[in-house]
Amino acid sequence: MNESIVRLLFLVQLGSTLFMTGLIWFVQVVHYPLFAGVGDADFCRYEERHRVLTSWVVGPPMLLEMATAVLMIWYAPPIIPSWAIWTGLALVGVIWTSTSWLQVPCHELLSQSFDAAAQQRLVVTNWVRTFAWSARAALLLWLTWGMIR
Repeated sequence: MNESIVRLLFLVQLGSTLFMTGLIWFVQVVHYPLFAGVGDADFCRYEERHRVLTSWVVGPPMLLEMATAVLMIWYAPPIIPSWAIWTGLALVGVIWTSTSWLQVPCHELLSQSFDAAAQQRLVVTNWVRTFAWSARAALLLWLTWGMIR
């Protein structure tokens, strides 16, 4: 594959990961904890709007991140070691598994009514994604450093 396209794939992966890393820290520290203060009367409507609007913000970069992480198996710049590609892909797997098995069920409960235990579980389990995205960002920044030295 053309070297320019390979670099573009890497940069798209880097950009989508950095975007999601910043976003997940905001969600973890600010957004999810504030769910507790919405109030019972408006919570279902709030949760529904949250789910719809968040999907528009996180869907495209998560899909780009996944696609480019998979494509890196075949099209990584030669300077990137294979262990780094597989580690990055494994972290994407952790993120998607956590989203599907931990955070989505919490949001499903919260879409029915405010549940303090579900909201707390959402905050606690979201640390899995926060740390996984942070590790991906650190890995990709380290790889970028190696590529530009």
